[in-house]
Amino acid sequence: MKSLLIYLKDYKKESIMAPLFKMLEASFELLVPLVMAAVIDVGIAGSDRPYIMRMCFVLVALGLIGLVCSITAQYFSAKAAAGFGTGVRHALFEHIQSFTFTEMDTIGSATLITRMTSDVNQMQSGVNLVLRLFLRSPFIVFGAMIMAFTVDVKAAWIFVIVIPVLSVIVFGIMLVTMPLYRKVQERLDRVLLTTRENLAGARVIRAFNKEDEERARFASANQELTDTQKFVGRISGLMNPMTYIVINGGIIALIYAGAVRVNTGGLTQGEVVALINYMSQILVELVKLANLIITVTKAAACANRVESVLRIRPGMRDGNTEWPSDAETSGPNGGSDRRDGRVPAVEFCHVSLKYEGAGGESLTDISFRAMPGQTIGIIGGTGSGKSSLVNLIPRFYDASSGQIRIFGREIQEYRAGSLRAHIGVVPQKATLFKGTIAENLRWGNENASQEDLEEALEVSQAKEFVEQKADGLEFQIEQGGRNLSGGQKQRLTIARALVRKPDILILDDSASALDFATDAALRGAIRSMKESPTVFIVSQRASAVQYADQIIVLDDGKAVGTGTHEELLASCPAYKEIYYSQFPREAVSNG
Repeated sequence: MKSLLIYLKDYKKESIMAPLFKMLEASFELLVPLVMAAVIDVGIAGSDRPYIMRMCFVLVALGLIGLVCSITAQYFSAKAAAGFGTGVRHALFEHIQSFTFTEMDTIGSATLITRMTSDVNQMQSGVNLVLRLFLRSPFIVFGAMIMAFTVDVKAAWIFVIVIPVLSVIVFGIMLVTMPLYRKVQERLDRVLLTTRENLAGARVIRAFNKEDEERARFASANQELTDTQKFVGRISGLMNPMTYIVINGGIIALIYAGAVRVNTGGLTQGEVVALINYMSQILVELVKLANLIITVTKAAACANRVESVLRIRPGMRDGNTEWPSDAETSGPNGGSDRRDGRVPAVEFCHVSLKYEGAGGESLTDISFRAMPGQTIGIIGGTGSGKSSLVNLIPRFYDASSGQIRIFGREIQEYRAGSLRAHIGVVPQKATLFKGTIAENLRWGNENASQEDLEEALEVSQAKEFVEQKADGLEFQIEQGGRNLSGGQKQRLTIARALVRKPDILILDDSASALDFATDAALRGAIRSMKESPTVFIVSQRASAVQYADQIIVLDDGKAVGTGTHEELLASCPAYKEIYYSQFPREAVSNG
């Protein structure tokens, strides 16, 4: 947790002023029993009304000054805690953005969301309470003991016995509950994961009539969280009754000792009342301290979870080379391709990929060259590794072995931000964000002009339906594109990638919801783009890739065929099987 305290460095003044004003408030509070003793011993005993009135005004003044100090301390502590929480969230979010897909897959999005929301909130509450009570409560406890010695030394020894016993109870419970609160947060992760899966897959769950099973799974996760919270709650709940027993025992001892001393003339009645007040102050402060320790225990457990994420170092080393200018003609190294005097836009040399924790390789010994301006088709059955292959190009994953070169330079040499700025990726799942169509398109290029947006819409075959919307480009899209059809969402995600005018365009099965005519028109429009990007089309449709300059056929992570449509029909059984399953031989021969 210590490493997270750097996020309080911008709030040094607040972190000092908050406990300082709380200590001032506590100082005034410690004077109250002495004033009460004076009222009883002098004012009431002597029937001195003016004196009683003066002392009452002193009590009111002490209360008002304490209130002002308390409000001031609350302001400073809240400001510091809120700033601390903001700093941690920003740092955590920025750190998560540096994770590769491998780290994201390994950690899981559910636990990351919990750590950024619930855990940081617990830490923020912990900082707030620590600044207000961490010094105040011990100050009151030990201050009351010292003030008791100023009243009567013999009676004050009761405080010396009571306070260590209370400390053992409080800190013992804290040590037991700290690991348990960590388990509570882990159970909360599971509940969140189950909830997210059910919300994201609601249609699939209903389609397969799995509602009862999912309810049972959620109930099981929720019950585990409930049981853990109840268990740790029972242990934490022991703190208040045990402290009350000890404190009330101390008060009984004080009353007994005080009564004996008053009877012998060693103590006045006002001094006994002052001692009981000091013991009551200790009780109140220890209750506060107990709640503080519970909150701090939760905050410490949460801080360790957040810190564990911040300690994770991304496994992908970022390069320091920017994207080269005029790479298409000369390549970043100034070299040339032997066949046509140009460097390949993308080159795979014996590339293999094994996901973290996987039993086997997802891609094995893949080699091919894609020249600038070419269209590369990637086809294969479900699970054959098509998406895995194209995810290596923008370096979402690093290859386990082999080399990948982009315009002649190894992909690891590029700065990731510069590399991805020149690659347009349209993933399998069409994802749109809440906002206007124009705002969604400008995710591809925030500086895109109106003409750039319209050009991207025209190429992606989305212009027609966008113009039919009443607000055109200002049409409001709901979260996830819920108010659009599947085909409309796919066309807009393609347009978003085209807005950045990429050198390499990856269409990862991104036209599956389009009809054949629209799909063909889209591919034709992309081929006629003046920027002539190198295009990778991932599809299970033979019609989507048959006009590509080069087709790569994948089967179980291996490239079982590479060539043009005609070459593969003649030499690749896997491609023939896919093609003739979609286009019967009779239809092909008649065509």
